Amino acid sequence: VAVGRLAPRAGRVYGRRWLVLLLFSLLSFAQGLVWNSWGPIQNSARLAFGFSGWDIALLVFWGPIGFVPCFFFMWLMDKKGLRVTVLLTSSLMVLGAGLRCVPVSDLEIRKKLIHGGQLLNGLAGPTVMNAAPFLSTTWFSPDERATATAIASLLNYLGSAGAFLVGPLVVPPPNGTSHPSLASQSNTEHIKDRIETVLYAEFGMVSLIFSAALAYFPSRPPFPPSVAAASQRLSYRRSFCRLLSNFRFLMIALAYAIPLGVFSGWSGVLDLILTPVHVSQVDAGWIGFWSIVGGCVVGIAMARFADFIRGMLKLILLLLLSGATLASTWFTLTCLTSVTHLPLTTATLYTSCILLGIFLNSSVPIFFELFVETVYPVPEGITCGVVTFLSNVFMGVLLFFLTFYHTEFSWFNWCLPGSCLLSLLLILCFRESYDRLYLDVVVSV
Repeated sequence: VAVGRLAPRAGRVYGRRWLVLLLFSLLSFAQGLVWNSWGPIQNSARLAFGFSGWDIALLVFWGPIGFVPCFFFMWLMDKKGLRVTVLLTSSLMVLGAGLRCVPVSDLEIRKKLIHGGQLLNGLAGPTVMNAAPFLSTTWFSPDERATATAIASLLNYLGSAGAFLVGPLVVPPPNGTSHPSLASQSNTEHIKDRIETVLYAEFGMVSLIFSAALAYFPSRPPFPPSVAAASQRLSYRRSFCRLLSNFRFLMIALAYAIPLGVFSGWSGVLDLILTPVHVSQVDAGWIGFWSIVGGCVVGIAMARFADFIRGMLKLILLLLLSGATLASTWFTLTCLTSVTHLPLTTATLYTSCILLGIFLNSSVPIFFELFVETVYPVPEGITCGVVTFLSNVFMGVLLFFLTFYHTEFSWFNWCLPGSCLLSLLLILCFRESYDRLYLDVVVSV
């Protein structure tokens, strides 16, 4: 009866939904950009601020650590809605970006402030990574949802790809010397000034987005865009019970978390992996950049296709994961030149790495939509929070093992095709259902 009463309201969409999506996507982009600030300019940062290798690794690792309070942000989104969650998240980002800019002459204090800033930015991760399906259901009609999810979730990846361009373009590398004491004082000061220019620019960008969200970012539209958006959802506690007891959900959660967690860890240390096969830091950066950009473009195109032809999510995932398995196997065998005698050239490494990034990154929004359809009426934020948390756990475990086995990388490379193949098998055995879509189509009619 309740659904019937809400049915006439279904289908009301507002032009301002694109403004809401733009603001959220910009926030997501900025979080990815700030998170990846240091990796692409690590040599310059070591010279300017006296960072050690451990410091650089920790600056990257604050991202996964920021997922520890993930369940708090999911609860907040479920109870208080999008506006409160987005404002809290963006205020943490402003504070974090501001801490990195504090002009302290003592380098030790400055390093601590930068680490603190990266941690606060990491705490914004759960919202920007998980809220996309919640936003798309709240504001968009059923035939636009996958596209909105793709744009909102993939812009974070695009931000981290942007850091590969921004950092090296603005910040010059140390003048042909790897030892800080050998570099001239003026060169060090110049590099430090350029890094601070990047930090101030990022602080300005984050502050601007926060101001825009504060001025206008409603929790929800006056009337819901679909029956699913208007319907009653499960409580926070019942949602967890439903998720953990749903075998089909656990299957696809692992199918997402294992390859994406392994790939995230692998991408983060791509420079280390490619050094033994004589690929420069610049080339490694470009490989990372193009694989993410390609993944974003293909991901949004795939999501648009999924919106046109509904009920095809499993088939799209099978195609993407088959491609990822082949690309990762090609890359791994290419690196084993002494055994396979495959041609090891910059072109083959570029192609296999970029294809792998395209196939895996573009699967993210498709997975998100399938999760939500499978466990409806569990709220979207809770569903996606659980799977991204799981993905970060797998990434953390892999990087933990890497600290022990970091002299030889063939085992790490083999984890990639292994995880993609396991995911492909899980998706093959998975029986898809479209509970949310069924409600929208049948009840609206």
